[in-house]
Amino acid sequence: MTRFRAPVWARNPHAQTVLGALRDRGEAGPLTRERVTLADGDFVDLDWLSPAARTRPVVLLLHGLEGSSRSPYITRFLRHCRAVGWNAVVMHFRGCSGEPNRLPRGYHAGETEDLEEIVGLLARRHPQGLCAVGYSLGGSVLLKWLGEHGGTARIKAAAAVSVPFELASAARRLDRGPSRLYQWVLLRWLKRSLTRKAQSHGGDARFLKGLRTFRAFDDAVTAPLHGFRDADDYYRRASCRPYLRHITVPTLLVQAADDPFLMPGCAIAENELGAAVRLELSLHGGHVGFINGGTPWAPRFWLDDRLGAFLGPYIDS
Repeated sequence: MTRFRAPVWARNPHAQTVLGALRDRGEAGPLTRERVTLADGDFVDLDWLSPAARTRPVVLLLHGLEGSSRSPYITRFLRHCRAVGWNAVVMHFRGCSGEPNRLPRGYHAGETEDLEEIVGLLARRHPQGLCAVGYSLGGSVLLKWLGEHGGTARIKAAAAVSVPFELASAARRLDRGPSRLYQWVLLRWLKRSLTRKAQSHGGDARFLKGLRTFRAFDDAVTAPLHGFRDADDYYRRASCRPYLRHITVPTLLVQAADDPFLMPGCAIAENELGAAVRLELSLHGGHVGFINGGTPWAPRFWLDDRLGAFLGPYIDS
């Protein structure tokens, strides 16, 4: 295993984060979409590398906040999967696949029921085995689900990248200093999605303009839509940190100490982790960056090879 080391020109967390979020020139290749109707009548969309390949294990990918199968970090790992001959599928959270979902509710960092439905579907289709990777918010959902299910989780191995283990502290960090830029961008995407959904359902989303922080957004939107009392109740009940000790599936956590989405010094202690969980905390890497070479115009990413090396023995066994 090669530890992550950032080149001199990419030791700034914002360089890592911004360059990692830029759409690269490569493509994952053609994806096939499948719509899955959920138990409550809503839907999620799955994007497949090889939907007909039922005899191979599959890697399930969970994107971050307002991400999709077109997110650069997802595209890069899909390309890795295609190159090594793995099947993979991206689960879009409700409303993230380009079409508003049907119900008023959406998704959030602690919502695991949809993941449970999709894992059940995939486990029935792919008895050879299932692995999963979650990024940022998707990593939070994956880790909480793993902790909730313990030894009954129907996957062989998992990995989570740049996870906000404590939602309250992440919201505070994103309202400080340069990290406010990320807050502004992400809230803009959220408001755009909700405005489009409100228009399709005949609703009024003008109140969204006044929500300028994640705490304000979660207090006014996330919490009431999903049965929480307020933002504090949501942050407390939806954070994945208390569930980490209950994970029994082999799981890799890839985190950077300089992640601009997370409060400094909020790293997880070893005694908070289940015995099957491995934490790799690097000094640099930003948020879902982990650039280890190349140039600013053509960065080389370490993350996909690391995830592939961890998951490979479980996928190929």
